[in-house]
Amino acid sequence: MEKAFNCINIALMMVCIIATLYPLAYVLFASFSVPSQLVRHTGILLHPLGFTLAAYKLVLANPFISSGYLNTIFIVVVGSGINITLTAMLAYVLSRKRLLWGPIIMGAVMFTMFFDGGMIPSFLLVKNLGLLDSLFSVILPSAINTMNLIILRTFFQSIPESLEESARIDGASDIVILTRIILPLSRAAIAVIVLYYAVSHWNSWFSASIYIRKRTLFPLQLILREILITNSNESMTVDSQASNIAELEVILRYAAIVVSTVPILLLYPFLQKYFVKGVMIGAVKG
Repeated sequence: MEKAFNCINIALMMVCIIATLYPLAYVLFASFSVPSQLVRHTGILLHPLGFTLAAYKLVLANPFISSGYLNTIFIVVVGSGINITLTAMLAYVLSRKRLLWGPIIMGAVMFTMFFDGGMIPSFLLVKNLGLLDSLFSVILPSAINTMNLIILRTFFQSIPESLEESARIDGASDIVILTRIILPLSRAAIAVIVLYYAVSHWNSWFSASIYIRKRTLFPLQLILREILITNSNESMTVDSQASNIAELEVILRYAAIVVSTVPILLLYPFLQKYFVKGVMIGAVKG
């Protein structure tokens, strides 16, 4: 009975793996395929149809792609740094039992998970702060994610209070306790929260579409949206001698997806050892 159960589980897992990986493989194979062959192809795609790098050359030659990369990298690096700094500071404060009105403050924080000011008040706030047409307009309004705050707060609460008490006896302040005791013991949780913030920033485009009008400040995902959704050919600068641009547009979108997706996929293996441990935060008390 157990063997049959394991076989069924393995079979279901294989179906889930194939259903997850095939769309990624399809995009990758299509991006390297010859456009004319790809247009005529029907059915499942298990390998590139021919081989060409024309779409990648066109995408990488686009100045808006390169500027979008730089803008997105700035948003990810600076934004994640601001996110984890503010989140860790607030999580530490909320995790202390001696905090006055702690449950009330925590309730107010959780309230923001279900209700917000709305798009128009948020736009007016960003405008009055002078952040329009600035990369910080997509960083500061979402500086602290409530769910990430709760995860980090839960982890901080699991650290023995005796460590904090010993440090206070030696004259340590809250800043010293946070930076030299709490954070070093929370590397797994910090790594997971940084990954969450980084992926969120990398995939974000909606806030930039509202607050940013200068094309040179567009993040990569907003440029990609123009290519995939609005079919804006003007967002791509093409050599006048490229007579086969109509055919290249078939695989251009696939190449753009690969170019914008690969960097964040390469980041995950370096944080994988922390990810499994971090996602179990709060699942087992001990």
